[in-house]
Amino acid sequence: MFDRVIAYFNTRYSPTALAKDPQPPMGLWKFCWYFIGQFRGAFALRMFLVAGGSVADAMMPIFVGLIVGMLATTNPGDMFTTNGQTLLLMATVVMLVRPGLFLIDTLVRNHSIVPNIVNIVRWQSHWHVIRQSWTFFQNDFAGRIANKIMQTGEAIETGINLTIDAAWYALVFVVVAITVLARLDPVLLIPIAIWGIAYGVLFHISMPLIAHHSELLSEAKSVMTGRIVDSYTNIQTLKTFSTGGHEDAYVADSIVEHTVEFRRLMRVFTYMWSILFFLNAFLVISITWLSLRGWNDGTLNAAAVATAVPFALQIMNMSGWILEIGSNVFRQIGNVRDGMDTIAQPITMLDKPEAPPLAVNAGEIVYDNVSFNYWRGKAGSVIDDFNLRVAPGEKIGLVGRSGSGKSTLVNLALRMFDVQDGSIRIDGKDVRDVTQESLRAAIGLVSQDTSLLHRSVRENLKYGRQDATDEQMIAAAEQAQVHDVIMGLVDPKGRTGYDAHVGERGVKLSGGQRQRIAIARVLLKNAPILVLDEATSALDSEVEAAIQDQLQSLMAGKTVIAIAHRLSTIAAMDRLVVLEKGRIVEEGTHAELLASGGHYAHLWERQSGGFLDLDAVETEAAQ
Repeated sequence: MFDRVIAYFNTRYSPTALAKDPQPPMGLWKFCWYFIGQFRGAFALRMFLVAGGSVADAMMPIFVGLIVGMLATTNPGDMFTTNGQTLLLMATVVMLVRPGLFLIDTLVRNHSIVPNIVNIVRWQSHWHVIRQSWTFFQNDFAGRIANKIMQTGEAIETGINLTIDAAWYALVFVVVAITVLARLDPVLLIPIAIWGIAYGVLFHISMPLIAHHSELLSEAKSVMTGRIVDSYTNIQTLKTFSTGGHEDAYVADSIVEHTVEFRRLMRVFTYMWSILFFLNAFLVISITWLSLRGWNDGTLNAAAVATAVPFALQIMNMSGWILEIGSNVFRQIGNVRDGMDTIAQPITMLDKPEAPPLAVNAGEIVYDNVSFNYWRGKAGSVIDDFNLRVAPGEKIGLVGRSGSGKSTLVNLALRMFDVQDGSIRIDGKDVRDVTQESLRAAIGLVSQDTSLLHRSVRENLKYGRQDATDEQMIAAAEQAQVHDVIMGLVDPKGRTGYDAHVGERGVKLSGGQRQRIAIARVLLKNAPILVLDEATSALDSEVEAAIQDQLQSLMAGKTVIAIAHRLSTIAAMDRLVVLEKGRIVEEGTHAELLASGGHYAHLWERQSGGFLDLDAVETEAAQ
């Protein structure tokens, strides 16, 4: 029965729901309300329940006073006959009303709000961040971004629930306490007023300091996490270069900075609590003394004293609890503010409103006066007034030394970046005027930096075509000469073959195996436009030769842009385009360019083992 009640509260909200506006706003309170507002009904119910519970708790000192009064005025043997109804009412509040209010509040808090709001913040933040431009991720640590998303969900949930638990509860309790004490003797409000003003000043000074230092601490934690994750991600580099001492120092520096910020935060706590101890001592002693003086002067009876002193003790205990909760809330505010600066960044690479999907019928690609620089405002462009038309079904090879702009041209076509001048059109459609998803669905890419997801081989192969059958997947793997390799895979959990997991970024596979899986993935995707960016760079000559025929099959009927330093792999293309500093310096077939004796011919002559001897080319060109 109780499990069904819990299940009811569990399902009031979905942790993967999306907000109407997917852009979280900047500004601390707007950012928090963006998420809290999605749970406004549950939080409103919590405020009602906590207020009721606070009133019930405030009745406890009153009940103590009433019982003391009964003891002073009732003859032995007459307690229950004279005061039975009052005692029954008090028992009902203590045994039924108060537990009932807090039980329902616990169900709402623990089952409707906590798990759902924590993860809805993470989900909606991730949903927004994952749609940021490639540049966004290039400029930050992946671990740092993930840490901010993870901690912001907990910070918002903790901050709002603790505010209701502490600030709202305390406000209701103090209002009841002041009302009761004022009815007993208005003089009792004097020490509460003095204490309240001092407590408010302490809160006003210490909480912003806690928020400020918590924000700095959160950033230090993100940096520390980013450095640690960066070390794990690049563990092979660390091991092969034997840089343990250097790497230890790099991570240790971030830990020292985090510790320094932690100590600064703890110093604020120490000062705050030291002052509070003296304030609370003043409150209890002054109210107790005034109550005893009133009883001594005959203005207060024993019941009133028994009510006033417990109120003072409860306020004293509550003040430390509120300050502790308040400190935690403001620490969470610091965490939220830190996370907000990353999460709520506007997405810079947006589809135009009502952008249609790209429909590729022919596969023509046109670069029209394209200029691009990674650093806006800086002198010099990576691509400068670039013009190129790739006819439908044409296969071209881009040739040039590193930094000549080959991969940049590919990334611009994929709209990983936007051109700063000119346009890129596919079948007459500017790539900025169609949806990014449809654009990238129309282009199959095999890059030199092959990255696989830490999932099964099956999931990696079907990533570009989720509806593919296993038979189609296996056929693509066989075409890429990788089926036998896959069938021999076993991961640490005993999963084999296509169910085996490949490790983060595919680290459990060799470079050649990753490259062949990437080729199989694009074979399965079967997009009308194909980009091969050093697609066979990680393959040995024997394997490369084995899959050359399959690559020819893959390219059949498609528009192809291929990049390779190993010129033999692209010599058979319909046309070769030679780049230098973002401009075309030569173009033609392999035979035509060799006959012209120009830049390409020199590159061909200087091949060493099938690769470009770039240093020799540059030396000869300078002579």
